Amino acid sequence: MTLIKSISGIRGTIGGKASEGLNPLDIVKFTAAYATFIRKTCSVKNNKIVIGRDARISGEMVKDIVEGTLIGLGWDVINIGLASTPTTELAVTMEGASGGIILTASHNPKQWNALKLLNEKGEFLNKEEGNEVLRIAEAEEFEFADVENLGTAHMDFSYDQKHINNILALPLVDVNAIRKANFRVAIDTVNSVGGIILPQLLSQLGVNHIVRLYTEPTGNFQHNPEPLEKNLGEIMDLMKKGVADVAFVVDPDVDRLAIICEDGSMYGEEYTLVTCADYVLKHTRGNTVSNLSSTRALRDVTNRYGQKYFASAVGEVNVVTKMREVGAIIGGEGNGGVIYPASHYGRDALVGIALFLSYLAHEKIKVSELRKKYPAYYMAKNRVELTPDTDVDAILARVKEIYKDEEINDIDGVKIDFFDRWVHLRKSNTEPIIRVYSEGFSPEAAEEIGQQIMKVIEEIASKKQKK
Repeated sequence: MTLIKSISGIRGTIGGKASEGLNPLDIVKFTAAYATFIRKTCSVKNNKIVIGRDARISGEMVKDIVEGTLIGLGWDVINIGLASTPTTELAVTMEGASGGIILTASHNPKQWNALKLLNEKGEFLNKEEGNEVLRIAEAEEFEFADVENLGTAHMDFSYDQKHINNILALPLVDVNAIRKANFRVAIDTVNSVGGIILPQLLSQLGVNHIVRLYTEPTGNFQHNPEPLEKNLGEIMDLMKKGVADVAFVVDPDVDRLAIICEDGSMYGEEYTLVTCADYVLKHTRGNTVSNLSSTRALRDVTNRYGQKYFASAVGEVNVVTKMREVGAIIGGEGNGGVIYPASHYGRDALVGIALFLSYLAHEKIKVSELRKKYPAYYMAKNRVELTPDTDVDAILARVKEIYKDEEINDIDGVKIDFFDRWVHLRKSNTEPIIRVYSEGFSPEAAEEIGQQIMKVIEEIASKKQKK
């Protein structure tokens, strides 16, 4: 059993002893801590907290406990039922609620569930806020309401349509162009809430031909739910048979979007954001943001329009903070996460689909041809394992010194930008390891520069051990 407590919420496998898995006792404690924090800090005073959940097998059980805990603390709960993460985020602001809790473990397997915590803006808590929730939970500094002041529960299942309406109202979502293109679209929603909302969105965008794979929201995921190429063999094989013009794959909470070309090849999750940004930049001048571990292609596209690209630390809350700081018109993460402020400040696969189809309809080319418009970058991901007593910060500082003549960014670990490739080093907060992300113009170049820096790290570590 596993239980992970972090600034963004509590995540774990279902079952086990207290503090060893995601069980009712820990759900109550963490929910109570969050609600106590919101009561103390939120400027909205309408007494509402929104709950939405993905289709995980454990979802109903977790929802009942969270809802009961909030009522016991005197909160009025707005339960929006089976809903995507971005739908729940929007529901918080549309309700004018004080906060929200999303019950989803994102791309984790079905054994997992989690409580993701939102502020009154429908955005994730920042580091300081998350740490305060953890402190309250540890100290059990919460007090339940007496019988005269218990909260209430209200169900509102209208938010899928409200979310879709929000997307359809975006000026750059061209429903007429999509309808005229008469696209055939395949989807794989891995047996979660995407199977409910994606067909509705596509239909209202004017897509009449939808091929569905694993769209029943049973929570019994038929393949690993992370939308990576190694997990998507079935829909890729389906596309090779010519069944559709494009395929969209989402994770269980629908905040990540993977795209598959008409020939069954992967579009590349790093290029979901790049393509949406290209379309937005054609019509709206402004800055862009992605995290340090995302492809350089977004910077290239942004520069092409004479605009400025900015990098943030890894993590959605950090991307959003940077986007607000620089007034970015679009941003996100290289895992298929598109953040479009014209809709809301959250990763949203549905917004990504609408923008992508609008762009494809305007370009009147195949998906594989659209992909060729962008620089061909390739990424490698490695890790260096160290001993528990290793001073990882000292190693990163030494690497930074060695490569001081290159372009360095140290807001989140150390990123070294060479002329034709880059390497990003991030230390783990839970293990004595350094994660090594690298990118180049070929798989070999990406792997080569990653291995080169890994060798430097190992040499530094070896020298320090000998002292």
